[in-house]
Amino acid sequence: MTDPYTVLGVPRTASDDDIRKAFRKLAKKHHPDLNPGDKAAEEQFKDAAEAYAVLADADKRARYDRFGHAGVAGAQGGAPGFNADTFADFSDILGDFFGFGGGFSRGRGGPVRGSDLRFDLEINFDESFAGLETTIQIPREEHCETCKGSGAAAGSSRETCSQCRGTGQMVRNPCTACRGTGRVMRDRRVTVRVPAGIADGQRLRIQGEGEHGAQGGPAGDLYVVLHVKPHPTFHRDGDDLYIDVAVPYHLMAMGGEFKVDAPGNADLTVHVSAGTPSGALIPFRGKGMPNVSGRGRGTLYVRASVEVPKKLSKDQKKFIEQLGKTMPVDKIEPHAFQEPGDKPFFEKVKDLFG
Repeated sequence: MTDPYTVLGVPRTASDDDIRKAFRKLAKKHHPDLNPGDKAAEEQFKDAAEAYAVLADADKRARYDRFGHAGVAGAQGGAPGFNADTFADFSDILGDFFGFGGGFSRGRGGPVRGSDLRFDLEINFDESFAGLETTIQIPREEHCETCKGSGAAAGSSRETCSQCRGTGQMVRNPCTACRGTGRVMRDRRVTVRVPAGIADGQRLRIQGEGEHGAQGGPAGDLYVVLHVKPHPTFHRDGDDLYIDVAVPYHLMAMGGEFKVDAPGNADLTVHVSAGTPSGALIPFRGKGMPNVSGRGRGTLYVRASVEVPKKLSKDQKKFIEQLGKTMPVDKIEPHAFQEPGDKPFFEKVKDLFG
């Protein structure tokens, strides 16, 4: 979708009347009924109609000004959509130069599916681990209850337009609640069930919770895009989790066990063998993230590194000095240096554990 202000040739500060006049001018020039067989004119009219549909609606214009195309686009990231029912929004404009008043719709394609909607939902790591059910509120276009979506006032109905080759319809006496469009903007509360294991960027499709269709068409879908806040401790890679733990030297040297916080507010007991090297990975299969499709859980890896105390008591210093005398250092063999192009740590873990 091209910038609607650019399409209509108006500045972002344009008044409603300026926008209305700009569309009216383009509509007169490019309307398909005035340019039969001219595909370029038809596309230009559609672009103008889409632009006007955004800027003539105060809510949509505000969303576009704040979020750009994402504020008015469907979940697929496209334009807000052009369909036959769009013409109903331009009743009083088109009526001036087509010679009739009231609402107007092309009606060529029959029922038109409603637009899809997108909602961005932010959750934390614990909620993505356990799953949750929450309620969101979204603005969407729905059928007008006053006229049952017809756009016509009580006691009247749509009429076939004689000036559009019998393919269009007009409303001589429009409904006051929806101004002849057959649709109104309402806030809708929707329950969203987020499965355990959902990852950042994944989306949920809720069928039929998008905008209502036109001329009896089905409703669109609602797409909920998840944004998961990173955890300060756990690093996620697929369904696997990693955590770094600083372990006192004596446990690494002599062996022993300690507890760490595991996901889901659980305690995990970690056993280390005597002589465990610093940086060793200890895997706990089935303790990682739940698979979002329900196929088990990943692995939690605990990386144990030697903790070097920054402060020592007199007794501790004495004991370490005595230990040092029993472990004299003459020469230390170096390890291979890791080049900048080497695989990162977590990639090496994947190779090691498959």
